[in-house]
Amino acid sequence: MANAQGPSFERFSTSIPTMPSAAALGPMKRTQTPVSTGTSVLGLRYDGGIVLAADTLASYGSLLRYRDCTRLHKVNDNTVIACMGDYADFQYLLSIIEQKAITEDCMDDGFNITARSLHSWLTRVLYNKRCKFDPLWTTFLVAGSDMDDDGQKTEFLGYVDKLGTAYKDGIIATGYGSMLATPLMREAVEAKTKDGGQLTEQDAINVINDCMKILYYRDARAHFRYEIAVIPTTGSARIEAPVEVKGDWQVAHLIRGYE
Repeated sequence: MANAQGPSFERFSTSIPTMPSAAALGPMKRTQTPVSTGTSVLGLRYDGGIVLAADTLASYGSLLRYRDCTRLHKVNDNTVIACMGDYADFQYLLSIIEQKAITEDCMDDGFNITARSLHSWLTRVLYNKRCKFDPLWTTFLVAGSDMDDDGQKTEFLGYVDKLGTAYKDGIIATGYGSMLATPLMREAVEAKTKDGGQLTEQDAINVINDCMKILYYRDARAHFRYEIAVIPTTGSARIEAPVEVKGDWQVAHLIRGYE
């Protein structure tokens, strides 16, 4: 028999489970330090879209343990997220985001999750967890195309960390990349735009490739294999196949005094 209130796309149990005693649960535990973590993620806005990049490594402490962990996720055709930090917390939030995307598709009302709304939602979730002294040890970049006040599609690139600190900018790098990659990206943008020029998609990809190479050389938690996501304002977002840095260590024999 059809539900009188209309179709239901999600089913949740309404029964209240019986809670075990405090003695059976033992002491309350919280994850105070991340375990398997990913390092820097980069985001760069160009004329007509955004490029994101993150390597595929999840480090187990100082051990480069898991080398095929994607940290980019395509939410829908207009939105992509990138994550730095605890990989388990990323997977937890990713499962919720994927369910939200499925729910939006089932509604079939022509609306999807936008980058701006997802960024706002992540800000509230991470701040809420932080206030409960049970933070999710993650930092997110949210990129996509969104409508501005004039109804025109524009690029959106936002940052939110485990404290709920959030902002948006055209150039964002997290972790070690905030010190090494940010100056390179800013210099590339200024060089292209100082005479009225524009940063193209290929220019942005080239800059990101250079930054990922620098991070591989300088960041002990970085990996030579990384992924790039391109989110154009007029078209569908895509995550490219993994790229590998071809390292050149010919000058290594010149480094002395650190044996």
